[in-house]
Amino acid sequence: MAASFRWILQLHKDVPKAAKLYSEGLGLTVNVCTLRWAELESGPLKLALMQSPSNHVEQKGYSSLLSFTVSDINNTVTKLLALGAELDGPIRYEIHGKVAAVKCVDGHMVGLYEPV
Repeated sequence: MAASFRWILQLHKDVPKAAKLYSEGLGLTVNVCTLRWAELESGPLKLALMQSPSNHVEQKGYSSLLSFTVSDINNTVTKLLALGAELDGPIRYEIHGKVAAVKCVDGHMVGLYEPV
């Protein structure tokens, strides 16, 4: 029997703040959210957020990258920025659609894609 995917795990200093960003900014469903642990869903995939001491989460560069397809990249970027994310370069208009990257709380990268 092959292994089956369980979840993607990210370490965060502030789990509720990170859960709010993914929930309100990207529409993920929050199944559980405490000060130390959160589980969110996006279709068949699950994202787990775990509280970590600040010295373990300090980021100098990029960490994990989560990529999401969105229906309106401009609106999504606006929501994420209001929730504390930072745009990493401009929204790019590629032949296949719009793409953007944002650095979320604790330095995690989120890729956004709006197909043509």
